[in-house]
Amino acid sequence: MTVTRLIARPLLASMFVVGGLDSVRNAKQKAPAAAPVTDKIAPLAQKAVPQFPSDPETLVRLNGAAQLVAGLALATGRAPRLSATVLAASLVPTTLAGHRFWEETDPKTKGMQRIQFLKNASMFGGLLLAGVDTEGKPGVAWRARRAAADVKREARQLAKDARHEAKLAKAQLT
Repeated sequence: MTVTRLIARPLLASMFVVGGLDSVRNAKQKAPAAAPVTDKIAPLAQKAVPQFPSDPETLVRLNGAAQLVAGLALATGRAPRLSATVLAASLVPTTLAGHRFWEETDPKTKGMQRIQFLKNASMFGGLLLAGVDTEGKPGVAWRARRAAADVKREARQLAKDARHEAKLAKAQLT
């Protein structure tokens, strides 16, 4: 792991570790702000997973736990692509619930919420980059394309060799 990754991952993860722990501990206080988002997400999720909870407090706690675990994983470099992707996914409802600047009427509050919304959007961008960072190693898609090209090249060579052998066999028969 490079020094940049060694420093950047814990810095990026720090907000999620602290925020996730806060959400797990204080889910009851955060639930009312989350309700407008959870009320829309829960029915959609229950179509795919019928036992998915619909209680805003439980959903806040689950989101916080996901952020805490994924944040710790990212900070320590364990499954960094997966943990960054989980954090990016968890950041969307957190941002939509916590920083609804478009609903604010007070200009000062609206401005502060807009800054927090944009901060989260920036963190989302960083998480997207971390989610696709292969650390200089070939990714699965590249390896699959490479394997397909190798198979195609090998098949061409085998066909060419087979034609050559057939030509030689035909020449021996005549």
